Amino acid sequence: MKVVGEPDIISVDVDSDVRREHRELAAENRKLLDRHGVTAIDVMGSVGSGKTSFLMQVARRLKGRRMAALAGDLTTTIDAQRIIDAGMECIQVNTGRMCHLDARIVRKAFDELDLESLDLLFIENVGNLICPAGFPLGSHRRLVIISVTEGPYMAVKHPYIFMDADVVLINKVDLAEAMKVDPASIEGDVRRLKPGVPVVRTDCSRGAGVDEALAALGL
Repeated sequence: MKVVGEPDIISVDVDSDVRREHRELAAENRKLLDRHGVTAIDVMGSVGSGKTSFLMQVARRLKGRRMAALAGDLTTTIDAQRIIDAGMECIQVNTGRMCHLDARIVRKAFDELDLESLDLLFIENVGNLICPAGFPLGSHRRLVIISVTEGPYMAVKHPYIFMDADVVLINKVDLAEAMKVDPASIEGDVRRLKPGVPVVRTDCSRGAGVDEALAALGL
């Protein structure tokens, strides 16, 4: 298909020093987590994909684990409070105008946690599928959650975040028929971007598929 007005594509190395600095900070975060024996999961996805609902289900299923969460958001404490109400310690991390968490912000949030008392840390990133992909936090695994309510083309339109994912959840599958979206098609798109990545279909509001997701994460 010919695209009218398609621009020439020029690769420009923008802010390479800044990105290098973030990678170095992420590596330091990983060392700190490893020193305390804490496994960190970066939870990424669009607003409304089900990140908080997933963490609420985790809180109920892993009650015996020494765990906590960081909830990234622009201004509110809504998600953090929902996670706390479900039974997991949670620190709110407000980013203001920033559309993602970064390693520097996460390192500051670590100071609000007693890492010695934790085995597991979930980092709920700010809701979008673009910016978080380029900013590693030092986590051990990256989980991407998308929902069928976002339409059938989320993976192909946002490839980079899936190429770096360790586990992918296709959430709200109970609404797939109403939305006229085929979860199998989305799963196929994800696997073409990253062959072999575990893909789990979930309904996090009811808990369906959450145990399988935890198993895929090695938890």
